[in-house]
Amino acid sequence: MKKIIACISIICYTLLCYSQNQATDNNYRTQKNISYLHPGEKDSYKLERCKLDLYYPTDKKGFATLVWFHGGGLEAGEKHFPKEFLGQGYAVIAVNYRLSPRAQNPAYTEDAAEAVAWTFENIEEFGGDKDKIYIAGHSAGGYLCLTLNLDKSYLAKWNIDANSLAGAFPISGQTTTHYTIRKERGLPSDTPIIDKYAPSNNVRKDASPMILITGDKELEMLARYEENAHLHALLKALGQKSTLYQMEGFDHGTVVTPACTLINSYMKKAGKK
Repeated sequence: MKKIIACISIICYTLLCYSQNQATDNNYRTQKNISYLHPGEKDSYKLERCKLDLYYPTDKKGFATLVWFHGGGLEAGEKHFPKEFLGQGYAVIAVNYRLSPRAQNPAYTEDAAEAVAWTFENIEEFGGDKDKIYIAGHSAGGYLCLTLNLDKSYLAKWNIDANSLAGAFPISGQTTTHYTIRKERGLPSDTPIIDKYAPSNNVRKDASPMILITGDKELEMLARYEENAHLHALLKALGQKSTLYQMEGFDHGTVVTPACTLINSYMKKAGKK
């Protein structure tokens, strides 16, 4: 029986870290707090929160771009650039989105989609290639990443086909309906629900390729590895390109660093295509 789950040990991760060749920031530029909202928006919370930071190379054209969604349970968190992505030859976009309880489902997912739409509409002005746009995120950000890739309705609002994404890298993303959405409904956070807001309810064989990443199944959040393994099985059954990595020895929080190192290796290859 073929092994469908790739496991990266702490030792392998350490070797991978040493293999990274970090470039200097001399040939990169950062622009912060760019509004990604389209004209006509009047909602004060959206105007306050819906901003992104852009980090991109200035010495090349046609580079790939990675849109990064922070974690925080859809209730907390701030945009930031994971250090593993800096100076690697591609652009990084760090996104803020509205948070619960001030905003309610699906506000945060709609914001994430609008940020991706901004990327498609604007990245070429900075030298990027809109055919090389990837999305990634950790925890709640992983949930947003999964949802945008599998449920085409969010990007379709901005006349973008989700299949135009070059790929997705959700880290420890919830594949059932997110526990904060259940909380908003007054339901127990540990009772799984699969409805239209569950990534696993929107599996399709033509979705953009996904690299699913979780921490150690013995250390992760409740059923987080198992949820991703289930989604991976569903995608594989449809013939969709999907890989699942279980980072042995890392829990839900510490998995971010090795996961970003792994994503970086994929992004560097993407930039050479």
